[in-house]
This record gives sequence, C-alpha cells and structure tokens, in this order.
Amino acid sequence: MSEVKKIATRASYGNALTELGRKHEDVVVLDADLAAATQTGIFKKEFPERHIDCGIAECNMVGIGAGLATTGKVPFVSTFAMFAAGRAFEQVRNSVGYPKLNVKIGATHGGISVGEDGATHQCCEDFALMRSIPGMVVACPADDIEAKALVEAAYEHKGPVYMRFGRLAAPVINDRPDYKFELGKGIVLREGKDLTIVANGLCVAASLEAAEKLAADGIDAKVINIHTIKPLDEDLIVAAAKETGKVVTVEEHSIIGGLGGAVCECLAEKCPVPVKRIGVNDVFGESGPAVALLEKYGLDAEGIYKQIKAFV
Repeated sequence: MSEVKKIATRASYGNALTELGRKHEDVVVLDADLAAATQTGIFKKEFPERHIDCGIAECNMVGIGAGLATTGKVPFVSTFAMFAAGRAFEQVRNSVGYPKLNVKIGATHGGISVGEDGATHQCCEDFALMRSIPGMVVACPADDIEAKALVEAAYEHKGPVYMRFGRLAAPVINDRPDYKFELGKGIVLREGKDLTIVANGLCVAASLEAAEKLAADGIDAKVINIHTIKPLDEDLIVAAAKETGKVVTVEEHSIIGGLGGAVCECLAEKCPVPVKRIGVNDVFGESGPAVALLEKYGLDAEGIYKQIKAFV
C-alpha cells in the first residue's frame, strides 16, 4: 500500500494565497514578521509590492488590514493563531468584526501540534474566541486540498473570516473527484449507524482511522468533517444525531467553546443525545514533539479510538 501524502496546511495557505494573487489584483497579504513560518513568504516572493511585513505588531497589523479593506482591497492578515486570535482579539473584534469589514485572518500554528514551541504558542482557545465575534466565519481545514479551497472561499465571502492552519503535516484525505467545499457545509466521509464522529482539522484523518479500529470491534461509526465551525451545519449534525443516537466531537482545541461546544449547543436545543467531547481537557499544552503530544493528549487515532470505545 502506498504511503499517504502529507502536507502542512500552513504550506497550503502560502500556495493558495499565491494562486489567489495571480487571479485577483485586490489581494494584499500582511504578516507579523513570520513570513517563513506562516508560508506567506511564497506570496511575497511573487508579489513583493502586495506584501506588507508589519513587524511583531499584530494589533497594528489587524488595524492596517481593516484600513485596507475600506479602500476595496482584500487583506489576508497572517500570524500564529495565538497572536491572531489572542493578542489581537480587541482589534479583530472592534476594527474588523464590529464594522463587518472584508478582512481575512490566516492563523497558522494552531493547537498542540505546534510542538516544541510550548504552551505559550499552542493556541487551543482560538475557535472559542473567534466564534464569539458576531458575523465572524470560523473554519479549520482537514488537509491541503481543503485548505486551498477554504482560502478561495474566504476570498469570495464578503465579510470577516478566521482560518486556522497547522504546522504539522496532515494526511491528504480529500483527493477525490466528488470533493466539494462550501463554507458552512459539513462533509460525510464515512457512513455508520452506531454513533457519529464530528471532527475538524488534523483530527479528521485520525478520526477516520479510529473509525476503522471501531469497525473491527463491531462498532459502526459515521464520520463527518465539519471544517466550518461557524456557521455550523446544524441540519447535518441534527440528522446524524437522530440517525445514530450518539455523537462524539474531536478537535485539536479546548473542549470548551470550540467545535464540541458548538455541537453541544446545537444538539441541546434541537436533538438532545449523549455527546462525548474529545479535545484538550481544560489544560495548557507543553513543549514536546508534535506527534508525541497528540498521543499524550489522546488526539491520535489510538487515543480517539480508546475514548470512543469507553463512551460507547
């Protein structure tokens, strides 16, 4: 069996921005002294006149992006998730969200898979922060193909969009002819009748692998990729909950306020069923190799499988 291709979605972000820049002259990319890490350096190399390095001044960068948006430009402001969602929260809320400006936020290095950078840089709170802002679209792609599709869709969407990309290479799982990306619409990747697994980002591939392990134990799991946390595809989630009777959410984020929180809010109102949230359990991360951290925090395929097995 051939090895699955793996690509970090931050690299997909840099490549997608460059492709977007070739098609649309109004695309401008801003960075906070992290062009190599966020991969926006790819765009900078081809379009230096449309790339602005704002230095280590993320709040100012968001303000510049807001200003550019008022002139008809489509700015993609880029930095680590910890700084985009955390440090610049006030500017994102007041300068972008409140006036509903057409600013796109490319947040890389989200979650504990940031690895050796440690707890201060491993943002596991960004989904919660960003989805609390009225009108903000919040998305986290599963692989290279989905990341590129997200960047294109973000450009087409009129209004603020928060996109989270990862540092660790993710398996390419959407390389198929019938793949279709649409903001706010989940994708059923595996049918099942015993429970539904709802995942996003790096956890989608791991959830598919966990589902195969469950199948070996006679547990038939439906797997849904919810790349857009806000707006949430409530119709798909409610239908799956009615069909399978149990739901498990899996995310590289705190179990508080992210995908798990959004799904629980939806189901509590529209279809109460037992729900298990798998994610970072109200703790900070720590420094270490990304793969080892995912294993320790139970976000690898084996960890997801064991937690679902116990839940079922």
